[in-house]
Amino acid sequence: MVIAVTSGIQVSVEVTYQSEFSSPHQHHFVFTYKVTIENKSSQTVQLLRRRWEIFDAAETKKIIEGEGVVGQQPILEPGESHSYVSGCNLKSGLGKMTGVYSMEKLFDGTKFDVTIPEFQMIASYFQN
Repeated sequence: MVIAVTSGIQVSVEVTYQSEFSSPHQHHFVFTYKVTIENKSSQTVQLLRRRWEIFDAAETKKIIEGEGVVGQQPILEPGESHSYVSGCNLKSGLGKMTGVYSMEKLFDGTKFDVTIPEFQMIASYFQN
């Protein structure tokens, strides 16, 4: 698990290689990742947007941007958390992701960015 804290918002990520959905001989590797966003600040915040940078050893960097996460723009009161699971397909069994969530403090409308910590995606047969 990797963790980053920005402005009182903690983001943790756990990655799992999905061997049963992958086909290495066809250059298709599937990973899932579980993200937990915890509001450790004293302000109520809302996640508005996300921006991911995906690095695949077999390709150039991809940028994925959009509203919310898995169709939601969660509001987090102080002490609350939100978790979701998503996935990524790579052409190689080696890659990494990092990113930023754009958030807003609901009290005064201040927008700020929260770092998504960099995490590696490594197919299990590459690991010893």
